[in-house]
Amino acid sequence: MLLMGKKKPKIKESDLQGFKYFKIISGLLESLHSAATQRDKAGNRKLHMDQYMTLILLAMFSPICTSLRSIQQASDLKKVQRKLGVPRASLGSLSDASRVFDSDLLLGIIEQLADQIPANSKDHRLDDVKQILTLVDGTLFTALPKTVDALWKDDDHKGYKAHVHYDLLKSVPVKATLTDANTSERQVLRENLEANRLYVLDRGYGSYQLMQDIVDASSSFVCRMPARYSREVVENIKLTVEAKEAGIITDQIVELGVRETSGIVREPVRLIELKCTERTLKSVRLERKNGKKETTMLVVTNRVDLDADVIALIYHYRWQIEIFFRYFKHMLGCRHLLSYCDNGIEIQTYAGIIACLLIALYTGGKVTKRTFEMFCWYSMGWADDEEMATHISKLKA
Repeated sequence: MLLMGKKKPKIKESDLQGFKYFKIISGLLESLHSAATQRDKAGNRKLHMDQYMTLILLAMFSPICTSLRSIQQASDLKKVQRKLGVPRASLGSLSDASRVFDSDLLLGIIEQLADQIPANSKDHRLDDVKQILTLVDGTLFTALPKTVDALWKDDDHKGYKAHVHYDLLKSVPVKATLTDANTSERQVLRENLEANRLYVLDRGYGSYQLMQDIVDASSSFVCRMPARYSREVVENIKLTVEAKEAGIITDQIVELGVRETSGIVREPVRLIELKCTERTLKSVRLERKNGKKETTMLVVTNRVDLDADVIALIYHYRWQIEIFFRYFKHMLGCRHLLSYCDNGIEIQTYAGIIACLLIALYTGGKVTKRTFEMFCWYSMGWADDEEMATHISKLKA
């Protein structure tokens, strides 16, 4: 005897609330209203990009909305139409929207939202940096097997990678670029360099030419270097008490490169060697077997004016972008993909970043898995206004 699965209940108005949290984004989305309407001389388009993105964000905060069909059901509700200013959307128009509307238009929305979030210094030792601390890294969305399967299926689509710029003091992503998995992370960063930033990079970005490109863009870098590289020591700096307490072994001024690589980085740089605990898969296995494996790493920067312990502290904070990736994959990984085309996946991913920025704006705190879940509970009616306000007040405290 075959057991038939229960039919999913239709979405009711009582299943959705928290519409006031969309007010801050509604004004920004209005700029998208005329997108893809150039050929619509007869005015036949009923679903515009700003309305489509509003419905996508509604689904992002409402776990009950797990597919295009559930979003279509939500658009039927009078309360949703009245509160969010969206029309009833057919399943076909929602499906076509992922191909019709240009995902790149959302990058400007992300930038405007990020500008509204104030920086909050985590450590007074960072006050002397005087540049925007920007963590940069790329990640494959292995937590989204359907996404990887959709894009890693032929010679033209080799995977799905997000290249993210994360503002440390704001605790939010401020820029993202989506590419296939084979795209060079160094090249993507080179194409997105901005002035007055201090880029914090892992050793995968350890390129002499990239370092000089960052300097030429009027920015700075703190980058972990591979163990094997060429340099000539110019000066050995005496370690301070703070540097020794930070686990720093050596502090030097060096010139990078010899022979054919000499002169690529035109000015001497600061190089520190410090103790660390490796967290690679192999080292974790060794740790479980033999205890912690302590080793050293090399960190290079053109900010020769900073103390060595401050440089070590800045690189220590690089781990924050890995924590963000873990949260972000959780937020996207539990959701059904709304589209399998490249543009549609970009729209959904950028919507996830916009959702992070909205949470940061309303809470004034760091975006975490617990806070995102609280917004979801609230949107489903399981948490009331008082409980939501209590959660936000704890974050601010």
